[in-house]
Amino acid sequence: MTDSVLENMREWLAQHEDELLEQYRKLLQFPSIESDPGPNAPFGDANRQALDYMLSLASDAGMQTKDIEGYCGYGEFGQGEKMVMTLGHLDVVPVGHGWKHEPFGAEIDDGYVFARGAVDDKGPTMAAFFAARALKECYPDLGCRFRAVFGCNEESGFKCVERYNETEEPPTFGVAPDSDWPLVHAEKGIANLIVEAPLIQGDVELLEITGGQRPNIVIDSCTARVKVADDARQHVADKIEDAWDRNVRTSWSGDVLTVEAIGKAAHGARPYGGDSAAIRVLRHLREITPLPVQEEYESLFEIPQLQGEGIGIQGADEVSGALSCNLGIIETTDSHLRFTLNVRYPVTWKGEELKRRCEEKLAEIDKGYRLAEMTDSPSLYFPLDHPMVKAICEVYEAETGETKEPGVMGGGTYARAVPNTVSIGTGWAGDGQAHETDEKLKIEHLFKMSRIYAHILYRLVNLAEESP
Repeated sequence: MTDSVLENMREWLAQHEDELLEQYRKLLQFPSIESDPGPNAPFGDANRQALDYMLSLASDAGMQTKDIEGYCGYGEFGQGEKMVMTLGHLDVVPVGHGWKHEPFGAEIDDGYVFARGAVDDKGPTMAAFFAARALKECYPDLGCRFRAVFGCNEESGFKCVERYNETEEPPTFGVAPDSDWPLVHAEKGIANLIVEAPLIQGDVELLEITGGQRPNIVIDSCTARVKVADDARQHVADKIEDAWDRNVRTSWSGDVLTVEAIGKAAHGARPYGGDSAAIRVLRHLREITPLPVQEEYESLFEIPQLQGEGIGIQGADEVSGALSCNLGIIETTDSHLRFTLNVRYPVTWKGEELKRRCEEKLAEIDKGYRLAEMTDSPSLYFPLDHPMVKAICEVYEAETGETKEPGVMGGGTYARAVPNTVSIGTGWAGDGQAHETDEKLKIEHLFKMSRIYAHILYRLVNLAEESP
């Protein structure tokens, strides 16, 4: 590794900061939430447009491009058997409520860019792309290939990287810019558990309840409707009068009571950082309902507890800490209530054990609850002495002067789906949180990321060139 190459890359990036900011803001203006599929657009037109934009930038930069049927695409340069890769995603989660800035306006305010996807993951993806461009321009003697991959389905299924793995080779070393600094060496397992429960009958009959957009977002608004029997009306009315939760509103239409709640969205991997409107609604129904029906609502309220104790899956390990459980979607269908629970389980656990424990707990409750569906994405774990882990840590310390240990996260990135890949950091204090309202990234941090990414890519290219 020579200082002159790194210095040239830093200088190139400094000269292209205005271009980086302009293209970043343009990318943010595509409302790339998953929508109905179209021709060569399996995740909707907006994702297709965002992918076309990035492929056009890669082509303009002199890279060879490939569109993998609209699932994902990439720009590539260099030659050789070994290959280093970055994987960023262009899709974003739904917007939610309470934004002060236009979610797809990419507005600049006080040195920050505000937009859905600013941090997760369009800022890091664009910064990594410019780092790749700097590598291409300043290291013409590249001894391997480099590939910048752009996915379109990270937030709702990973179908993009599944398709990539079916048609393309794995990298020698890969990084997904979508986590914490310097990198995350362990990602918890991610399971979506759909628990069904019979709709409650009796004096306070549950007609419907609706809330949530995606399993991996804390529910920020929820509505329920219950039919109240005449002999329970006064009890319910008195309890509503004494209710303490000012985030819950109620209204009557004949004998039907509507209960609405407002909460706060957050990433499903960090449910404590949000405020579940659905849990507020379930708690309110439990508190206003007379016995014995109250016991039925108490059981429903227990299901979405944040550490999984309501369905018997609570626990922890030494590497990654405690399990978390987020109620991402609640809905009624036919005669059942459906809870979609997004679970982040410890890296030393297996999904089969999670399923067994949940089924045993639901049988123990003995109220007709059942585990209707389960999807599982196993955990990722790289030892601390892995060459790629050590190299990234060394680069981060060299660039920032800060020594940090690799982290563990409950979130899931592309790294868990592509061999030989880890996720790396994306921002610093002051930047917005993924999946929250008014998501933002400091412009200065966008430029700083691009410099660190460039150094990481150069170091990984050197590792690939030296590897047997």
